[in-house]
Amino acid sequence: MRANFRMQRLFVSHALTAGEAVEADSDQFNYLANVLRMTDGAEILLFNGRDGEWKATLSYPTRKKILLMATEQTRPQPSKPDLHYLFAPLKTGRMDYLVQKAVEMGAGLLQPVMTQHVQGKITNLDKLRANVTEAAEQCGILAIPAVEEPVKLKDLLDTWPADRRIIYCDEGDEGQNPLAVLNQIEERQIALLVGPEGGFSGQERHMLRNHPCVTPIPLGPRILRADTAAVAALAVIQATLGDWK
Repeated sequence: MRANFRMQRLFVSHALTAGEAVEADSDQFNYLANVLRMTDGAEILLFNGRDGEWKATLSYPTRKKILLMATEQTRPQPSKPDLHYLFAPLKTGRMDYLVQKAVEMGAGLLQPVMTQHVQGKITNLDKLRANVTEAAEQCGILAIPAVEEPVKLKDLLDTWPADRRIIYCDEGDEGQNPLAVLNQIEERQIALLVGPEGGFSGQERHMLRNHPCVTPIPLGPRILRADTAAVAALAVIQATLGDWK
């Protein structure tokens, strides 16, 4: 069922069920009362990543308090997408964009990966998770992707499960067409790995190309920025192996 973008959506951490009220926290109160200027009786959509999406009615029991009363479920809770997105952190502004687009493109798990040439860093995992939640609010997604702790590339590969294929964007690949490679992949469990702005080192490319669960793909004749490569790779994977088929 498609999202209703004519109504405001809000993520809440509380359980959602008909007839139960959720109290807005201070940030949500400011957003609803002062930014959106929503009045008593206004309707809004709520989701928590577990109980589907619910229509709720807003009320002001006091001047400094907002209650959101769930009235009916508008969409059931879907299963979380199984596509894992592995990425070398970028600088802050571009990483925010990258994370938002990964959520929009159907990633179910986000895993920061530390590489030799990585230029960004993860200093606040809660901020990254908040960015994920905000992206889900804005684009109608109900299943909130998990965000894992950063891990070194070697440690990731050393403990990688044999039943999930890693597709990695190899800027040094001599080919130009990723579809020719993707159409030969038989595994249904997929992870996408996108490297840092400086690319993978020669040692890392050797390690990746010799790992039994890793398949390199090219992304055409042009050199793409890391955040652009991520969106392009997610698109071709969803079109060939994912939920766009």
